[in-house]
Amino acid sequence: MVRSAQETTAFEAERPRLVGLATRVLGDAAEAEDIVQQAWLRLDRSDTEIDSLPAWLTTVTTRLCLDRLRAHTPTPVADEHLESQDAGRAGTSVPTSAAAADPAHGVELAETVGVALQVVLDQLTPSERVAFVLHDTFGFEFATIATMLDTSPAAARKLASRARTKVRAARPRDQLADWEVVDAFLAAARGADFGRLLELLAPDAVIGADPAAVLAGTPERIEGREAVATFFNGAAAAALPVLVADRAGAAWFYRGAARVVFDFAIADGVVTRIDFRADADVLASVRRRQDGGHA
Repeated sequence: MVRSAQETTAFEAERPRLVGLATRVLGDAAEAEDIVQQAWLRLDRSDTEIDSLPAWLTTVTTRLCLDRLRAHTPTPVADEHLESQDAGRAGTSVPTSAAAADPAHGVELAETVGVALQVVLDQLTPSERVAFVLHDTFGFEFATIATMLDTSPAAARKLASRARTKVRAARPRDQLADWEVVDAFLAAARGADFGRLLELLAPDAVIGADPAAVLAGTPERIEGREAVATFFNGAAAAALPVLVADRAGAAWFYRGAARVVFDFAIADGVVTRIDFRADADVLASVRRRQDGGHA
C-alpha cells in the first residue's frame, strides 16, 4: 500500500521523537535511525487502518527495538518470559485501538525526559529494559507497555520493578544527578506510580508556593511525603524539564510559555521540597532543558 503524502508528512513530523525514543532504548543513535526507517517501511507496506499514527509508530518502533535487543543478547535469559517476534510480525500485529490511548498522550515526553546511564541499561534483559525506559523515563502506563510487549500489565510492572532494582544496585541513590531525580519524579507523577513517588521523596518533604503561584491555583503548602505524593500522583502531564537558575526543575507550560515553575530542592538523591513559583521575573528566566540537565 502506498501511503498518502499527508501520512508521509505526518511520519516525518514524528521521526525526531521516534529516533529519540529508540536511541534511549538501544543506546545507539545509528541503530535508532535504522529502526525508525524500518518502522517507516512497515507503515508504507501496511494496509491496516490506523486510528492514531503516533501511537502506531510508537508501538512498532518499540517492538523493533525489542527485537534488536534480543538479537544482541548472546544467550537465553532465564527470566525473559516473552516469546520473540520476527520483524515482520512487529509491524503488522499492532492492535491500534489498544495502543492508541497512552502513547499519543505521552508524545511530548519523548524529547525531554532523562534516562539512566547506558552502562546500567546494558545489565537489563531486553524486556526489562523496554519496560523500565518506557515507564520510568517516558511515563507510559503499564497497560500500554504490556500491549507493546505482548504480555499482561502485571507482568510489565514486574519487569520494570526488576529493572529498577538492578538500576538501584548499580547506581546508589546518592550518585544520581539532580536532573535524573527530577525527571524520575515527573515520570512517576505522570504514570501515577505512587510507590515510586514515595521512594523519591524525603520523609519530611514539603510543597510551598509564592503568592503569584497561589493566585494561579497551586496549593500554598503541603507537608509530608505521603501528602506530597498524593498531590502529584497522576499529575504533571503538562510539566516539562527546565533550568531554574541553573538548577534542574520543571515548569507547566501553556501555549508555549511557562506559567508555573516547579522549583525542586534535592538532597541525597531525594526531593526535600518543591516550590511552585509564578513570579514574572522567575518565569522570564526559565530555560528549557534537554537530557543531561543542559539547556
